Amino acid sequence: MNILVLGGADSPEREVSLRSAKAVASAARQAGFEVTEADPAEGLAAILDRLPKNTVVLPILHGKNGEDGVLQAELEKRDLAYLGSDSQVSAACFDKWQTLERLRGEGVNVPEGVRVNKNNYKDQPLAQKPHALKIIHGGSSIGTIIVRDSKKVDQKQIDELFELENDAVLEELVEGIEVTVPILDQVALPPIEVRPPEGGEFDYENKYNGASAELCPPPSLDEEQIKNAQRLAEQIHKIMKCRHLSRVDTIMRPDGSFTALEINTMPGLTDQSLYPKAAAVSGIPMPELVKRFINMAIRDH
Repeated sequence: MNILVLGGADSPEREVSLRSAKAVASAARQAGFEVTEADPAEGLAAILDRLPKNTVVLPILHGKNGEDGVLQAELEKRDLAYLGSDSQVSAACFDKWQTLERLRGEGVNVPEGVRVNKNNYKDQPLAQKPHALKIIHGGSSIGTIIVRDSKKVDQKQIDELFELENDAVLEELVEGIEVTVPILDQVALPPIEVRPPEGGEFDYENKYNGASAELCPPPSLDEEQIKNAQRLAEQIHKIMKCRHLSRVDTIMRPDGSFTALEINTMPGLTDQSLYPKAAAVSGIPMPELVKRFINMAIRDH
């Protein structure tokens, strides 16, 4: 059996994807698999055309053309076994507005939010309060701005955000403890408490520079709160019809209730990423984790 690990592609999250793919390929080799690595940016069709029939594809791709359903549709067209949610689910989860609406419709506690563009953003009542502004399609905190004081909005940041995409989600800023819950094969792994550096946010830079504390198990949560976070993540994974793996980002408010922020269908898998850390705490080292990824892809093909 040949394992193809795809990493890179052409989204703004290319560098994180390359690092994730390298970690997955290394773990797959440690688990005893024959591994080929490729970058879709070099031409996806040419890569897929030369694959043996029994290849299992691990698309360790983040962002546009990686986890938005486009690549998944191509793999489905070629009847290839692959890791992760199918093309329709990937597209739905990649759309932050669609996800927010669907979860709200299912009774999940989500932030108050509206869809905005550059012209109407500042006119919204929510924009006068502490808020988050996120492009509709994106991850790794790219295209996300946290505004704590609406009188001190950085216009340059706003302009740059709307250059990435015409529309964005404007959400109330939910204060509390950031808790992320990875899901493996429908079951929640141990949650991780994320503490940004003093005076900072859990933004793109602080996700990957080692400045944020990522604590697993989460010291600020009691046993019941941990179970509640896991139940919520499993519920969201199921509502969105995800497959194999995901990571659900939440905030635990001061009253102990949880608000769901978003779901990621292909979480980061670098040596600094949250997903492998939670797996390791639950007794699943990276080679075993990747072996499970491969077995799930084969099972559900």
